[in-house]
Amino acid sequence: MTITLSCGACTATLHRPVGRPHAQGPRRIIAVSGGIGSGKSSVTRIFASQGAVAADADAIAREILEPGEPALIEVARAFGDDLLREDGSLDRALLASRVFGGEGADERVARLNAITHPVIEARAWSILRGAPDGALAVYDIPLLIEGDHAERFDAVVIVDAPVEERIKRLEGRGVASEDARARIRAQASSQQRRAIASIWIDNEGSAHDLEEVARLVYGRWLTPDVPLID
Repeated sequence: MTITLSCGACTATLHRPVGRPHAQGPRRIIAVSGGIGSGKSSVTRIFASQGAVAADADAIAREILEPGEPALIEVARAFGDDLLREDGSLDRALLASRVFGGEGADERVARLNAITHPVIEARAWSILRGAPDGALAVYDIPLLIEGDHAERFDAVVIVDAPVEERIKRLEGRGVASEDARARIRAQASSQQRRAIASIWIDNEGSAHDLEEVARLVYGRWLTPDVPLID
């Protein structure tokens, strides 16, 4: 039987049982994933506002590509020293255009991920495992299918939205439409994400709708000893 929670045009569906809480350490370790522009980071922020300890893969990715970081040196070696500005910082827009666009993008994305993913994962899991006893630990990870293993989590929350809506959101952040589409093509499909989802959130509503649904998911499915499904 399909179990749903909803507010406005935003809906969460429970696809499979959430793992039982751990007796020691974090209560549960869950992944929140979804394509770029889907709203996964908003869901993570809402969970954090309810008391969860969050590790943000995108934030960690930015940290490890700061001047002087070993990963940045490797990226510049792999994709061109001209990616580094005079002050040693990374020209992120140039890197994105060089990696995600055109023929051979899949190979270039895999090459970039091979440099960054091990470092990101190590820092993220240090945060997750260091969460206080009884806390919910949340890993905000866009490339769950491409990188980490879904079976390592007590639940996987996937946030999805229509592609055109995602592109509109990205354009609002200053990302060109063509670049946004290239990034979406480089990521896993909705079908691939649905195959690993414990909880699927359709984020087609307002920010208020998403917040209300995320709060319900947190309180009814992720934090109780036994998820409430009535």
